Amino acid sequence: MCGIVGYVGDEEAAPILLDGLRRLEYRGYDSAGVAVHENGGLEIVRAVGKLRNLEKALSDKGLGGTVGIGHTRWATHGRPSEVNAHPHASGPIAVVHNGIIENHLELRAELEADGFTIASDTDTEIVSHLIHRETKAGHDMATAVRRALGHVEGAYAIAVASEAEPRRVVVAKSSSPLVLGVARGATYCASDIPALLPYTNSMVFMEDGEIAVLDEDGFSLSTLRGEPVNRRPRKISWSPVMAEKAGFKHFMLKEIFEQPRALEDTLRGRLDRERADVETAEIGLSEADAKAIRRVILLACGTSHHATIAGRYWLEELAGVPAITELASEFRGRDAVVEEGDLVIAVSQSGETIDTLMAAKEAKERGAKVLAIANVNGSAIPRMADASFYTHAGPEIGVASTKCFIAQLANLLMFSIWLARRRGAMSESEAGELVEGLARIPHLVDERLKTTFDAVSGMVREFSGARDVLFLGRGLSFPMALEGALKLKEISYVHAEGYAAGEMKHGPIALLDAQVPVIVIAPKDRHYERVCSNLEEARAREAKIIGVTTAGDTQTQALCDAFVEVAPTHEALSPFVTVIPLQLYAYCVADHKGTDVDQPRNLAKTVTVE
Repeated sequence: MCGIVGYVGDEEAAPILLDGLRRLEYRGYDSAGVAVHENGGLEIVRAVGKLRNLEKALSDKGLGGTVGIGHTRWATHGRPSEVNAHPHASGPIAVVHNGIIENHLELRAELEADGFTIASDTDTEIVSHLIHRETKAGHDMATAVRRALGHVEGAYAIAVASEAEPRRVVVAKSSSPLVLGVARGATYCASDIPALLPYTNSMVFMEDGEIAVLDEDGFSLSTLRGEPVNRRPRKISWSPVMAEKAGFKHFMLKEIFEQPRALEDTLRGRLDRERADVETAEIGLSEADAKAIRRVILLACGTSHHATIAGRYWLEELAGVPAITELASEFRGRDAVVEEGDLVIAVSQSGETIDTLMAAKEAKERGAKVLAIANVNGSAIPRMADASFYTHAGPEIGVASTKCFIAQLANLLMFSIWLARRRGAMSESEAGELVEGLARIPHLVDERLKTTFDAVSGMVREFSGARDVLFLGRGLSFPMALEGALKLKEISYVHAEGYAAGEMKHGPIALLDAQVPVIVIAPKDRHYERVCSNLEEARAREAKIIGVTTAGDTQTQALCDAFVEVAPTHEALSPFVTVIPLQLYAYCVADHKGTDVDQPRNLAKTVTVE
């Protein structure tokens, strides 16, 4: 996820672009850049790191032009560097882009065969060359953009500037957000509302498959097929602070509601529904590597550790590979047995978690191959690993991870399917059922988010005073119970424990009384009857029961003091739907108690110290 901004008017563009990027920095912060029309050409200034580095570079440059585009980057293709920073140029064309071009490797080969030199590792530079190729054929900028995008597969919001048309910016979108702003004598574009609010509250929200030509008098909007679109601007009444959170009260809640998009972006281009397989060529492990794996060791900390427990279940059940999960901090503290033939999967949202990094390094030194799963391109763990499989959740601002966790689950399941297919452990029909089900998960999550939030909000007042909460689950619901308890502890400061439901009789049942709510995760899976038995045992001790149940399961719901319904899914996919109510429960309790949801005490987003 990146941020783009554009301006056409009669004021200096650079300060406006920089201000807009500052308001979009939550969307990406590993590099930034601008392109401004100046002295008959396009001046491009780029810098690695925080926006202050770009600000210094711009102050040294002293640009005075009044038309330009800007970008703040969250790296997906290519490590953070000045050459990979946007804008990307080809001849007279400069482009900024938010999204992922799925067929960029194919297009790269085509363009290189046509004589274009590609300097960066990014997918975005491909777009600049495609547009340049069309302008060389004599097309104006808007036509060139239309024709170029006809070759592109994937998600994009782009803004394009051309030396040949110095008073215009052309923008287009598909599956990535883009907003136009209209003011007297000026027109703007941006990835999100916050960048525009200081300048106008009159905005147009572009739809997928649309293109717009911006000048100081306004914009012309049409489809990529050339059909005119008439859409009037809307007045936006948000304050800048509200806008940064898209109207949500906290970043954490916004990020919970972003999970369908995080899943879509993480799955995009990786599910091969025709072959009932997962396309993971990007990982860098061969089929021979897959068949040679003797054992998988999953290393992580905190929330990522809970994702790896689900990953262990998938690897063993689907791929038939022995797997163990290790807390990275504990793995480092003993002389663990690691041998050639072991694959270590190191999972970290930031890719910088120090315990996970050092544990993976130790494992690599002992002969294991290391696969990194991280959300930050070019971060430390992927750099030291033999192979990497990135999530595409976008920047996560709330300290308590939500959308990055669900994206980690997606990668771990996709890798398990990939491994199973290459080891002959899963039939085509079995894989097809899972691949199809996984492709539908973003929609299943999206369609129930609002009703789940309403249901959880309605029950919180009754239970938010509890000082202790027990979360129970079996099978894949056990790591979700651990995650639900961690979320509640992190942001509401309520003592909570996640347990395998079968372990309740081995200690935790002694704690149960009418003051201890028990959250039971009970989807309709192979463990359903036994989980219901554990639920009855807790109920017999007068505990208040909150059930996470499959929609329509009136049998279990009748035993609960409160319940939340989740969509029916394939058993292997249940974590994607059962974790959502647990995240929302933690959020609603914390919000009701008035704690600092986004920055809870004593916690940091990325743990880079021991």
